[in-house]
Amino acid sequence: MPLPIKAKALRPDAVLPRYGSAYAAGADLTACIEEDWLFAPGETRLVPTGLALSIPEGYAGLVYARSGLAGKRGLAPANKVGVIDADYRGEVFVALHNHTALTQSIAPQERIAQLVITPFLAAEYSFTDILDETVRGAGGFGSTGTT
Repeated sequence: MPLPIKAKALRPDAVLPRYGSAYAAGADLTACIEEDWLFAPGETRLVPTGLALSIPEGYAGLVYARSGLAGKRGLAPANKVGVIDADYRGEVFVALHNHTALTQSIAPQERIAQLVITPFLAAEYSFTDILDETVRGAGGFGSTGTT
């Protein structure tokens, strides 16, 4: 059974997130803008969705790139994965970045990102002088293979 998520329209042309296929993990977020927006090479802009969401406690909304928009046009979230916390009730924006050397554009109501709602575990952090030993140890950044 799907997890119910309440959404509040903050702008007249807001569109509810919607899935592109029966087994899609992410629901499309659309640009709630009145005219085309241009993105200069390397530019990042906060694109409004016109929505505020009520994500249940114990869950988070993760904002990912749409593969077609990122792969074909170089427009993807600047922060790679955006996080919408369960206690956030403001407008959802997508920090869209132009990764190309060409000016790119988005149109009103264009699908700009995808939203995945996922459960998470909260952790309790504490300082210690000793960590559990592992085979890997402190090796990082390529330490487990040749590349």
